[in-house]
Amino acid sequence: MSKVGPEARSYLPIEREDLIALAEIARRDREDYFQRKPAIAELYAQRVLCIALCQGAALHFIDGETGINDFDVYTFYRVHPQKQWYPRRIKSYDFGNPKFGHSVDRPDFSGRRVDCLGRAIDAGEGEDVVSALRRYLQAGKTKTARLLAAKAVVLLEPHCGTIVWPVEAER
Repeated sequence: MSKVGPEARSYLPIEREDLIALAEIARRDREDYFQRKPAIAELYAQRVLCIALCQGAALHFIDGETGINDFDVYTFYRVHPQKQWYPRRIKSYDFGNPKFGHSVDRPDFSGRRVDCLGRAIDAGEGEDVVSALRRYLQAGKTKTARLLAAKAVVLLEPHCGTIVWPVEAER
């Protein structure tokens, strides 16, 4: 996929209601996936840690200057001891609201592209979500962890709008 120039980005601020809409898209994606994959649902449905906006759009939420090309929304799960999460799964959705313009690569969408992804990370039962995510990002053991740590992570659910990364950007 080619890089998108600044003229294709939206610079409008991301509001709390936008974060809530993104969380709902991720919830629906997860429900649909688990309905189609009951064996995965049995293992991971009760292991959801959080939903987070990541990468450039998360950085834009923090700084208001980066611009939005698309929305990368990750659902993070606690690692299952018997089965790895399938990390290559990615599903794209239409944000549905043209407020932020349109994705250049998806002219059939009425709004920006929302990519729903998932990762399983080490997190203890009942461990604080922010602490678990920060540990994952700081360790940088995977390519995804390093890519996410290079930009930003903002919680959508729970604690909508909480800045997880970068740590110094906390409001």
